[in-house]
Amino acid sequence: MDIKKYRGIFPALYACYDEDGKVSPDRVKKLTQYLMDKGVQGLYVGGSSGECIYQSKEDRKKTLEAVMEIAKDKLVIIAHVACNNTEDSQELATHAEKLGVDAIASIPPIYFHLPDHAIAKYWNDISAAAPNTDFIIYNIPQLAGVSLTINLLREMKKNPRVIGVKNSSMPVQDIQLFRDEGVIVFNGPDEQLISGLAMGAAGGIGGTYGAMPELYLKIFDLFSQGKMEEAREVQNEACRIIYKMCSTHGNMYAAIKEIIRLQGGPDVGGVKAPLAELAEGDRAICKEIADMIAEAVKKYC
Repeated sequence: MDIKKYRGIFPALYACYDEDGKVSPDRVKKLTQYLMDKGVQGLYVGGSSGECIYQSKEDRKKTLEAVMEIAKDKLVIIAHVACNNTEDSQELATHAEKLGVDAIASIPPIYFHLPDHAIAKYWNDISAAAPNTDFIIYNIPQLAGVSLTINLLREMKKNPRVIGVKNSSMPVQDIQLFRDEGVIVFNGPDEQLISGLAMGAAGGIGGTYGAMPELYLKIFDLFSQGKMEEAREVQNEACRIIYKMCSTHGNMYAAIKEIIRLQGGPDVGGVKAPLAELAEGDRAICKEIADMIAEAVKKYC
């Protein structure tokens, strides 16, 4: 496994829409370039931040194609390809491999709580549709309703393409448990990046990274240098910003997109229904958050 390839900060790419609410390849390209210019290691495309659960296969293909047009061979690209049925997931996996992504990823099927052997078959069937591409398990039990177990991970390790876990469960201990099984682990909860790194995560994949990549890059750099006190200070500031993001009435990704606009970044539209757009008063909060990020970047970066 090329662990170095997967070390670092991977923003989860936001869905990009035009004024009519349709996926905009042009805006996807602009956001990809914007984040690439910030110095991130790679991008996680088509996950929760990409509003994948509400998008069609065609929308997701269009998004990934636009990302790869800008970032292929320049960033490490992990494409989340899971749909709530095997056939559609396989179609996205095959498409991602043809585009040349570095890895594909998948949550377990949601709604029905399937037994481990059925989840393993689902994942292995997806992997078989992209046989030359690394496979990453996405563990997010609070949304998927299913937790990755050690026994399931051991079963999946029989597949040589399975190289890692994107772990978004809250217990930091899970990172240590999965890492001890010999796989690469990415920290998922943004609020505990430093803790995840301390437990052995190779890097982080996060939904708020796009609004403040400089801070997460700084945390990773300070941690890598062994400067724990300084890294903890930046992490604490990032957490305060996240808590403020959560105070808006609209969906957090709607808030983040507004924050990026206020920072002078690309306009990538709103969010897809049924996600809630910004409510009255939210834009003032977003301005406050943008100012908090600017002050933190000036102080720490």
